Amino acid sequence: MRPLNSRKWIGDKWRPRLATVVVAILIVVMALPLVGLFFFRLYENQLIRQTEAELIAQGAVLAAIYAEDVRQAGIAPEKLGAPVSADPARDNNYPYDPIEPRLDLASDDVMPTRPAAVPAIPDAAFAAIGARLSGILDETQKTTLAGFRLLDPRGVVIAGREEVGQSLAGVEEVRAALAGRYGGALRLRIPDQPAPPLYSVSRGTRVRVFVALPVEVEGRVAGVVYLSRTPNNIVKHLYGERGKVTLAAIAIVGGTLLIGLVFLRTVSRPIYGLIERTKRIAAGDREAIKPLDHHGTREMAELSAAFLDMAEKLQARSDSIQTFATHVSHELKSPLTAIQGAAELLRDSGDAMDEAERKRFSDNIVTDAGRLNLLVRRLLELARAENVAPSGESTSLEAALALLPADNRLTVRVEAGGGVGLSISAENAAIVLANLIDNSARHGASLVSISATNATERATVLVSDDGAGISPSNRGKVFEPFFTTRRETGGTGMGLGIVLALLKAHDGTIRLVDSERGTRFEISLPAA
Repeated sequence: MRPLNSRKWIGDKWRPRLATVVVAILIVVMALPLVGLFFFRLYENQLIRQTEAELIAQGAVLAAIYAEDVRQAGIAPEKLGAPVSADPARDNNYPYDPIEPRLDLASDDVMPTRPAAVPAIPDAAFAAIGARLSGILDETQKTTLAGFRLLDPRGVVIAGREEVGQSLAGVEEVRAALAGRYGGALRLRIPDQPAPPLYSVSRGTRVRVFVALPVEVEGRVAGVVYLSRTPNNIVKHLYGERGKVTLAAIAIVGGTLLIGLVFLRTVSRPIYGLIERTKRIAAGDREAIKPLDHHGTREMAELSAAFLDMAEKLQARSDSIQTFATHVSHELKSPLTAIQGAAELLRDSGDAMDEAERKRFSDNIVTDAGRLNLLVRRLLELARAENVAPSGESTSLEAALALLPADNRLTVRVEAGGGVGLSISAENAAIVLANLIDNSARHGASLVSISATNATERATVLVSDDGAGISPSNRGKVFEPFFTTRRETGGTGMGLGIVLALLKAHDGTIRLVDSERGTRFEISLPAA
């Protein structure tokens, strides 16, 4: 047997192996948590906004306290800074002035580290207020971890640890606050400890949020509350929880391996088993037509069962063809041998034969040639019957019998159900009935009775005759090709084979049933 040529059906187009697809899926599953690290910027931005909002809230409280102290100190207006615009016509929230977080890690440039303060001389009145508030700033910083600087209207630090008495007026966000506007910035930070390796995936770990709020007194800038803090960092949190992260990674790898094992056992292994079984069947190994050792899933079991059922039918078909070919060769060989023998005798001894002998051999040649012609014609009829396709037409017994020529050898009578609809064309139904009637006539019947009944989805046709009947020893052979008990009278043994093939093509069946006299066949067809 030729080896299986898969390229004939699937071509040379490259296709990934199932194992490759499975491995790729598993790699993607394992990589998803790692890829997620690169999307932490979105979360980092949210943390920056949250930090900015907290600094604004803390700064607003300190600004209110500082403004009240300025009022109570009775500082002259000329010592205050730039005017603050508060136009009710332009501000629907007036007299409220909410400040929304506006820093964006993705769109805002990260500025260099904050410029160093420069020496300056603070105003004594503002310095006194700063000295009073320094204790509050220090205690607040212990809880919020934010850096606080309290600046006078000229940008000189009046409270804020080591930078007191120095000026931050040159810092961009401070300059905006001194002009009466809110100022915020993202600046590079100077870490006070080495950054863990995981920090490389996060931009937020290297920045610090700076917020500058102007303090308004009598419509003018009385100072600036300058705050800063490093935002919370999810990567730093993960690094701190690296033990748990390691366990999570192990769980992910273990889960991925478990998925791979389940996929291998339920999908890959049965598929490869079915492929191997296919190759064995294609090579002619009959022992391969048996269930797989492991199916994995219900769908794979159904696919395997369907495949094995198909293989079994193809094998049976192959055996049938082989048997049929053996019968055909035998049936054709006999008349051919007889023709050859008679022709050789006529050629070699024809002159020595009398007229009667020559005529006898010539008649034998004509008779055997006629049998060959009949066999070929019946083989063609059988081939057409086996390859006929249902036309979707329907007919009845009366319509089919009307297509048959009159037969003087016997009488055909419809007992009942002449109008019952049958899902078969009138021509094919006539072929079925003609073969059965001819079979009855050749076995000595004088009457053929036909009746039909309809039961829901299928119709049953009974064809009975009063002929010689079929002996018990031959009942199991009547549908075998070339089986006949009247070979000497010209029988080919193919009539019932043609009937069976036509009925099968129309989802019908035929069987021999018991009868008190003669022969009776029962035909089942879908009802029209």
